[in-house]
Amino acid sequence: MMQESTQRMRERVEELKVQVKSMFKETSDILQIMNLIDSIQLLRLDYHFENEIDDALRLIFEVDDKNYGLYETSLRFRLLRQRGYNVSTDTFNKFKDDNGSFISTLNGDAKGLLSFYNASYLATHGELILDEANYFTKSQLVSLLSELEQPLETQVSLFLEVPLCRRIKSLLARIYIPIYQKDAMRNDIILELAKLDFNLLQSLHKEELKKLSIWWNDLALAKSLKFARDRIVEGYYWVLGMYHEPQFSCARVMCTKAFCVLSIMDDIYDNYSTLDERRLLTEAIKRTTRWNHQAVDSLPEYIKDFYLKLLKIFEEFEAELEVNEKYRVQYLQNEFKAVAIAYFEESKWGVEGYVPSLDEHLRVSLISSACSMVICSMCLGMGEVATKEIFKWYSSFPKPVEACSIIGRLLNDIRSHEMEQERDHAASTVESYMKEHGTDVKVACKKLRETVEKAWKDLNKESLNPTPVARPIIERILSFSISMEDVYRYTDEYTNSDNKMKDNISLVLVEPIPI
Repeated sequence: MMQESTQRMRERVEELKVQVKSMFKETSDILQIMNLIDSIQLLRLDYHFENEIDDALRLIFEVDDKNYGLYETSLRFRLLRQRGYNVSTDTFNKFKDDNGSFISTLNGDAKGLLSFYNASYLATHGELILDEANYFTKSQLVSLLSELEQPLETQVSLFLEVPLCRRIKSLLARIYIPIYQKDAMRNDIILELAKLDFNLLQSLHKEELKKLSIWWNDLALAKSLKFARDRIVEGYYWVLGMYHEPQFSCARVMCTKAFCVLSIMDDIYDNYSTLDERRLLTEAIKRTTRWNHQAVDSLPEYIKDFYLKLLKIFEEFEAELEVNEKYRVQYLQNEFKAVAIAYFEESKWGVEGYVPSLDEHLRVSLISSACSMVICSMCLGMGEVATKEIFKWYSSFPKPVEACSIIGRLLNDIRSHEMEQERDHAASTVESYMKEHGTDVKVACKKLRETVEKAWKDLNKESLNPTPVARPIIERILSFSISMEDVYRYTDEYTNSDNKMKDNISLVLVEPIPI
């Protein structure tokens, strides 16, 4: 019966997709098309309509928006920027008066202000009007919040907490479907499609997680290393934030395996081993170009078990990949080597009580953030999308990878600083900033958060066409950065996963949408 029900859902989804595609063909009103795209993206349906959206955006780009109000102007800007169009911020100058302030008539336009607010997070360096818009819209929306009607009040609250372009797509869709259902302007065809599609994808994701859990239990690393974080579910949820589409099922599974094994390695270096044991593990990992079983002879038994299972995982990856893709495993091995060397360097800092300068810290800790390794493992199973050129590109630590690493490293340090200083741990970037600039924790965290925002502007710029590599890769790096914001927003949700992350996992992976 379950299979029959699933089959009926799939058939209904195909019927609804045809109806939505016809909306693109039958609608000539540009504003209607923009709202259609916006709804589809908010509900995580855009992967079904890539060609239709691309065709529509080409038309939208040609439109003269001089007569558009704040909502329409901001929506157009955001939709185009999200797809890499380098639209000018000059379009917003019409909303300023002769003194350079935003005109007073905008103050009560909550819908327009929210649209402008979400657009402001797509700023690149030097786009001062978007920086001003961010501060202006935020303060105005906060003051208007108590006066708003539903569902606008909920929308404003939602995006004031976390702006649209920094939300995980799967989680946003789960939260937004009930909001969209209450909207009098909703499209019932899109609503039904969103519900069915969410539940079908959730079933696929649960099946992937089931297989991963069996694999993880058989691997038994978290059981033999009691000090390590047992986080297969949380790791999968984190990876799911990078790509949810059915065609990347294999990629998700492989990336989650690499991610969770790296988490165990992190705990060996961080929480349990002696400096000498860390040195032995580092030497074993970097000893040969092609890892082999002879490297384990000098390792303690518990590290030997980890190392042998690490070798086994790489052998599994190589067996799963096509003949012309097997080279990718070598890139991933190189990433593990680089991370191990960085972990060991940080270990020495901790033992010696050494606090490096911020620049010296980042030269090591951007590697130990393992963002580059996760990006490599993310590409591992992506098939033809991930070419050899992409592996060469990312391994050169280009600007998007650097920006992603800055976001991950600094957010992690800001959230983990107090906890990690309670034990023997290397100085964080927070301590390095405090020592170098003679500031307190509050000022250091504020300054590092400003550096994070600069990195977001770097990512926004690198996402404009022409992108340095194929757009699907850039979009996954963006999604990975977004997922790190999600994990480190209030605390380290990966380490302390019983709070917000547990609720989010339940929403995305456990609770289906009522049909």
